[in-house]
Amino acid sequence: MRSVQKIVENIERVIVGKREVIELLSIALICRGHVLIEDVPGVGKTTLAGALAKSVSGRLKRIQFTPDVLPSDLTGFSMYNQKTGEFEYKAGTLSGEFILADEINRTSPKTQASLLEAMEERQVTVDGVTYKMPKTFMVLATQNPVDYLGTFPLPEAQMDRFLMKVSIGYPSVRDEERMLAKYKADNPLHTLQPVISSEELLQIQEQVSKIYVEESLYSLIVEIVRQTRVHKDVLLGVSPRGALSLLHAAQGLAFFNGRDYILPDDIIKMAPYVLSHRIQLKHEAKLRNKANEDIIHYILEEIRLPKVKAYAEK
Repeated sequence: MRSVQKIVENIERVIVGKREVIELLSIALICRGHVLIEDVPGVGKTTLAGALAKSVSGRLKRIQFTPDVLPSDLTGFSMYNQKTGEFEYKAGTLSGEFILADEINRTSPKTQASLLEAMEERQVTVDGVTYKMPKTFMVLATQNPVDYLGTFPLPEAQMDRFLMKVSIGYPSVRDEERMLAKYKADNPLHTLQPVISSEELLQIQEQVSKIYVEESLYSLIVEIVRQTRVHKDVLLGVSPRGALSLLHAAQGLAFFNGRDYILPDDIIKMAPYVLSHRIQLKHEAKLRNKANEDIIHYILEEIRLPKVKAYAEK
């Protein structure tokens, strides 16, 4: 748990006053999840993603997505070597341990689709040959929710592969003043150093996967997900992958808080971040200005929490 706190504190050297968002990204990191950071321009989306990646001693590769980026730029390609008379694989950008996919919705659907296999199976297939990604592979994607000109909205299959979606928001007056003072001479991201190794991260991820889950909490997760599928305003509900993501996120939160078991509150707290981007509302609901987050919050308010056993007996 202390190692994760070190990551949070390290990122706070760069990002001012956004502790909760930083903690969410750190939880996604120890859950082996990918994160979509969606917010207006200039609030620090790219800086936050870069700071998280640089806090772990691994390779960070940034992709500035534009319409002319090709799938082979990401997955790699086979090139004929005249000296050997054989085709050689040239790795693409996805060969890094941490991938900063900047403005992911500015590239074509074909290029977006090239991320699907890598984000789910942590591998890419080129010319029938499969190449494994690094064990700590993580995609940190950013997108602007208000600028639709020249963008390609992410399809449901792509959205479902992100463990969670977060927003940073504007800073408070005091935090913005502190930010100006911190950045007046140089960008602190340039000198940010790793605080844990890739090996330490893998050990933490293994510990998180072993966090105890009482059987009644499986039922709680399934009921929350089921309610998204039957809600009158929802066209497309949460998938089974979404239910697994909620479980893993709750395990990550429990570990972050120093526990080796999850509580119903862990599930409730993580649900909006894990589930909101996985549902699709009906057109009538959108006309009534309903938001995805509104539906998830309503479901959570109506859900009945199970009574858990005394974990001291575990």
